[in-house]
Amino acid sequence: MHGQAMKRREFVTLLSGAAAWPLVARAQTPVKLRTIGFLVSGAPASHGAWFAALAERLRELGWIENRNIKIEYRWAEGRPERYTEFAAEFVRLNVDVIVALGAGPVLAAKQATTVIPIVFPASGDPVGTGLVESLKRPGGNVTGLSLQQAELGAKRIELLREVLPDLHRLAILANLSNPVNQVELGELQGTAQILKLETALLDIRRAEDLAPAFESLKGADALYVIADPLLNTNRVRINTLALTARLPTMFSFRENVESGGLMSYGPNWVDLFRRAAEFVDRILRGAKPADIPIEQPTNFSLVINLTTARVLGLTLPADLLPLAEVVE
Repeated sequence: MHGQAMKRREFVTLLSGAAAWPLVARAQTPVKLRTIGFLVSGAPASHGAWFAALAERLRELGWIENRNIKIEYRWAEGRPERYTEFAAEFVRLNVDVIVALGAGPVLAAKQATTVIPIVFPASGDPVGTGLVESLKRPGGNVTGLSLQQAELGAKRIELLREVLPDLHRLAILANLSNPVNQVELGELQGTAQILKLETALLDIRRAEDLAPAFESLKGADALYVIADPLLNTNRVRINTLALTARLPTMFSFRENVESGGLMSYGPNWVDLFRRAAEFVDRILRGAKPADIPIEQPTNFSLVINLTTARVLGLTLPADLLPLAEVVE
């Protein structure tokens, strides 16, 4: 009897083990990872923190790298010719979403595919540059956040004049191969004309153009740098050249001030990238880019580098400092 009981237990154990096999097999079936392609105009040093904020927000929304999503990074490092190459690579990889920053990368992605959804965390003029049909209904496969940088130009000049009451000649650093920059330049020159400021334009198409541009610059009171992937990637060099020339600088991004620039005024870029993650989340859950309206920034900040102000011998207005985030 004892032997029969043993055999019965062994048989039951064998049965329960067999019943468990399909469960084990199912548990070991790998989850298909959704793939997101990050087409980055700059380098990890210049743009990495912003894309890290996007990935962090995706994690908060339940999209965890190497668990249910895979992120493919492609760094153009300020070389526009790489945008097309990387966009084509993402199409070959058949990624689920492309995140691209700046008109050049987004246009390259849009030319490469009309099917894969594309999200831009920031674009100066998405309607004017042909990225979308309208802000309310983008149409096509592209959506994201619009900066409307041109509209902020007048505000930045006004802030410069508060710090430099004797501002007469303003140098403008721009990459005019970027069509969005031409829109902002027009706004700046119009504002300068109203305020009776002289402007000197420095057109930078390659990093090698920077040093000669500064050497040619004489008599300017301040430097306004129009945001651009090439110029942002080379921000440390620009700040070094500007400090050597004793030129107060105005930028769009806080990161430029953290690397030695005097001032910046514009949207909070970490906030923009976190909001872009919410667009990606909606698309991965089935929403169509054509139906997701373009959003505007809501969080703007003035940032001032106090060390740079001291080096330049500037006395900052007492009423301006309480409105600013300061960098030492």
